Amino acid sequence: MKIRSPRNWQTGLLLLVAIGLLLLAASGYLGSVVKTTLDPLVGVQRWLSSRYLAVYDFVTVPRDVASLRQRNIELENQASQLQAQVVQLQQQLREAQLLYALLDFARERPENEYIAAAVVGRDPSPFLHYVIIDHGSDDGIRHGMPVVTDQGLVGRIDAVTAGAARVQLISDSNSAVNVHLKNSQTDALLSGSITGDLTLEMIPQDIILQQGDLVLSSGLGANYPADVMVGQLISVRKKETDLFQTASVQPAVDFTSLRAVLVIANFRPVDIAPLIPTPAP
Repeated sequence: MKIRSPRNWQTGLLLLVAIGLLLLAASGYLGSVVKTTLDPLVGVQRWLSSRYLAVYDFVTVPRDVASLRQRNIELENQASQLQAQVVQLQQQLREAQLLYALLDFARERPENEYIAAAVVGRDPSPFLHYVIIDHGSDDGIRHGMPVVTDQGLVGRIDAVTAGAARVQLISDSNSAVNVHLKNSQTDALLSGSITGDLTLEMIPQDIILQQGDLVLSSGLGANYPADVMVGQLISVRKKETDLFQTASVQPAVDFTSLRAVLVIANFRPVDIAPLIPTPAP
């Protein structure tokens, strides 16, 4: 009779155990056992993973923060450059719109010849109302030429050099413009003031003035062409004891934001002062 060796017994036993485990696993009896056995291992693995991530963040975060700060500075610089470009484009758009408006004004009045000029300076005195333009005698600018914009009457050339000219605004205290009230069909004299306010004078008492009446240049006095917009009536001052009534006028042109003007080059003012009788002393 042959006696099996212990090695064969161990192999057979292992096979039986393996077959038994397979049968138990297939039937689902080992699920709770496996779970109970592996849970501690999974917990240890999670703990080691969390500690590793904490150490990794501790080592890498300072470098990431520095990189983010650098990137933030770069984005801020780009935003500043874009903002500057936006401001520049807006300025160019305003200038283009202004030039188009002046061009449309010149096209609507083809009987006149215009010289476009930019406003490059203002009189620093609060009592004088002048602006300086960048065109002068070399460009055909002459003393006394009227100055307008697409909005209306600005003033006239008061002094000229080769490359620049000074414009006396109609709001200056030494300015006087003969005007015509469109709705009232009457003439009057528009005077400036130290404060820049415009006042209508020499209006007969029987003339009915209304707020909102349009004021145009009349052409009388030979200093300005006729029918150029000057402003709008905003208030009337009338006293029965006075020979004439007066009124305040809102200018059509905003002199504080004046950037470009048109000089009427083919208008020749006439000096009629010597022909006007002077009152007896």
